[in-house]
Amino acid sequence: MPDLAPDFIGFARRKLADHAAQVVRCAGLLSDAEAWQRVNEHSHSVANLLLHLRGNVLMWVVDGLGGQRFDRDRPAEFAARGPAPIAPLVEQLQDALRRADEVLAGLSADALAGKYGIQGYDVTGLEAVFHVVEHFAFHTGQIVSMTKAIRNCDLSLYDAHGRRIDARRTAVP
Repeated sequence: MPDLAPDFIGFARRKLADHAAQVVRCAGLLSDAEAWQRVNEHSHSVANLLLHLRGNVLMWVVDGLGGQRFDRDRPAEFAARGPAPIAPLVEQLQDALRRADEVLAGLSADALAGKYGIQGYDVTGLEAVFHVVEHFAFHTGQIVSMTKAIRNCDLSLYDAHGRRIDARRTAVP
């Protein structure tokens, strides 16, 4: 059986980079006040989701798989209310993603098959990587939707024929 670890890790890294680009794009369209806007007390702001994504990436990849200690305060990610500038939150998320990418780039097939205890869950390395990419994608969709609602703008990456506007060509969109 071929070693699929390099393909899986490469795909995971590309997807995280794609999602991160969308998140950064959206954050750049919002004012500081808009980034902290909540539609109600049961919803989160874009800024809260930036804090949350950073915490998840650092906890699951950098700490969980990379062994670089990170003390996470998950409730604080959602309790924060601002006002605070959005730019430093974007920079912190980008730094977390750079650190995670370094860890991911060094993962072997054995590391993906290994067992880890992360955030109270017993998972394999593969499950941890899959979780982080899936989780990031989920919240990216929320951030895009919230940005569209707040700014009343079209954020589509595709034209009317389903072709990427940025002309990127990949086998899997």
